[in-house]
Amino acid sequence: MGVSEVALIIMAKAPVPGLAKTRLIPALGAEGAASLAKQLLAHTVNTARKASNFSHKELCVTPNTDHSAFADLCLPFTLTDQGEGDLGVRMQRAFERVLEQFDATIMIGTDAPAMTTGLLDQAVDDLANYNAVFVPALDGGYTLIGLKQVLPELFVEIPWSTNQVMAITRERLGHASVHWHEYPPMADIDEPRDLIHLPADWLP
Repeated sequence: MGVSEVALIIMAKAPVPGLAKTRLIPALGAEGAASLAKQLLAHTVNTARKASNFSHKELCVTPNTDHSAFADLCLPFTLTDQGEGDLGVRMQRAFERVLEQFDATIMIGTDAPAMTTGLLDQAVDDLANYNAVFVPALDGGYTLIGLKQVLPELFVEIPWSTNQVMAITRERLGHASVHWHEYPPMADIDEPRDLIHLPADWLP
């Protein structure tokens, strides 16, 4: 089945000290971690802004849509609230809401400085041939997920922020007989050891 109407969701946390990138605080301090989170957010939004294959783009945020960090980006995107629950619950809620209106949905976070506009547009093209697409993360998670249908079993009781996320996801995709495609893995910036993957001219 082809996909003519595809949505992009960016899951984002306000870059506030003590809220964003807390696992980087031992290396950067609370202010430094928040500054890097703000830089990652701006990079992701700018990358997504240039992607041409999407019918809808939104920033799905926490703690709320009124935070000045989101308004400051001058977004051409819809702002929505992630709501309550763990990451899996919030992802599932967003996918269910958006897939009611569009043929497919691609979701990314703001942690991957190597994410490109070309990859986002390629993921849309590839969803014509697959039911799901993923960009695995080097740490065992994933930095992009694209779906053509709601798959609630993907997000229940996942040990988020561990190296088991993508492995468990693959197992569940197999059990559900989902035809999926993976791109080469990329780094996401969660732990101090990940800072080596930042572009040279970035913080810290």
